[in-house]
Amino acid sequence: MALGGHLAWLGRRDAADAAGPYLSKVAEALKIRVLVVEGDGVTAEERVRYLRRQGYSATSVGTGEEALRAHRQSDLVVLDLDLPDIDGLEVCRSIREAGDKPVIAVTSRDTELDRVLALQAGADDCVLASCGVREMTARIEAVLRRAHARPEPTRSISMGPLHIDGRSREVRLHGGPVNLTAKEFELLHILASDPENVISRKELMDRVWDTSWADSSRTIDTHVSSLRAKLGAGTWVITIRGVGYRMGHG
Repeated sequence: MALGGHLAWLGRRDAADAAGPYLSKVAEALKIRVLVVEGDGVTAEERVRYLRRQGYSATSVGTGEEALRAHRQSDLVVLDLDLPDIDGLEVCRSIREAGDKPVIAVTSRDTELDRVLALQAGADDCVLASCGVREMTARIEAVLRRAHARPEPTRSISMGPLHIDGRSREVRLHGGPVNLTAKEFELLHILASDPENVISRKELMDRVWDTSWADSSRTIDTHVSSLRAKLGAGTWVITIRGVGYRMGHG
C-alpha cells in the first residue's frame, strides 16, 4: 500500500486512538524520510536518534544552504528557524515554493508574531525548540495524517467581495488574490460554509488539525490572527468568547 493509502486509513474516525502506534509501523515499513534542519549538533543528533527508533528514516543538516539541497529527498522537514547562514523563514518559503511536503517550523521564541511569520512562510505547524522529542514525534504524526487523510473541500462560496473557490483553493477579495496557507484556507472554508453558526474551538481543532490537545488552542489563535491580517480586517472572523468563532464580514 502506498504512503497516501496508509495515511488515508489513519484519517478514519474509528482509527483515531490507534493513529500514533499505527503510523510508527507505517513509518517502519515505508521509511518515511524526515529531514531535521538544526544548527545545534547535539539537538539534531537527539532528534534523529529518537525518530529512527520510531521507524523513520531520519537525517540532519546544520545549515539553510544544506537544507535547500537535501529537502528534495525527504517526505517531511523539521526546520529550525535560527540557522547560522540563511534566515529560516526564507528557507521555509523556498521549500514551500518547491512543493507541498509538510514542514514543521521550530522557533526559540514563544511569541504570536514568530508563530504567525512561520505559518505565513508556509509551515504546517510551529513548535518551540524546547519541546521534547516525544511531542515533536506526535506533531510529525499529526501533520502527516492531515497532509494525506483529509478530503479537499470542493464547494465554492461567495460572501460580498470575498470569493472562496473550493476546487482551486483560491481566495479572492475585491478581485485580488489572497495568499493563504492550506490550514488557513480550510479554517476559512469551514467558517464560511456555515456563516450563521458559531463553530467551537474543539470542532475546529478536530476538523482542521485532527487533534483535541488541550494546549493546541494556541494554534487556532495564531491562524485566526494570520487570516485576519491577510483579509485586511478583523471583522471577517468573529471571536465568540469562551465558545469559538463564526464568519463575519469585511
